Amino acid sequence: MKTDRKGESEIQDEALIAKARKGDEHAFRLLIEKYRNYLFKTVYSIIRNEKDAEDVTQEVFVRIYLSLPRYQSQGFKTWMTRIAVNYAIDVKRKMQRQREEVMESIEAEADERVEVSVMKKEERERIRQRLEEIPLNYRDVIYAYYIDEKSYQQIAKEQNVEVKTVETKLYRARSWLRKHWREEDFQ
Repeated sequence: MKTDRKGESEIQDEALIAKARKGDEHAFRLLIEKYRNYLFKTVYSIIRNEKDAEDVTQEVFVRIYLSLPRYQSQGFKTWMTRIAVNYAIDVKRKMQRQREEVMESIEAEADERVEVSVMKKEERERIRQRLEEIPLNYRDVIYAYYIDEKSYQQIAKEQNVEVKTVETKLYRARSWLRKHWREEDFQ
């Protein structure tokens, strides 16, 4: 009398499953050893990344172990393949959503950077135009002190005047600015 190997394999699986359900860790390890490569290939065909497929395969075995009490002897290989495929698809969808979120975030940041850059450029231009309104005798000292960030001494030396003259010009320039400009003009 000749028995087919597929039938023997199924009988062995059912015996190991029965033992694993009763808490026999060795029996479940034997099932893992038997189906590890098969499940990895199944998961890899969906995930298409070796490292991720290894992680997903490990998680599939945990899910199989936790689902053993619900297994109803309907073909172990088919049953666990369904668990593996469904979980791998879920993981792939989640990874795709995460990639999309990252791309959206990068795009939003890039848009924001462009917007900020344009706003800064517009603001600089508006300030430059407003600086042209300042009387010429104050404008050069304002540019030197606030824009070029020079000290009173440097300005005095460049303009060939006393430091006190630079102080006076800056005081008068600030007074002129307070009188003619409002903060709202720059917002």
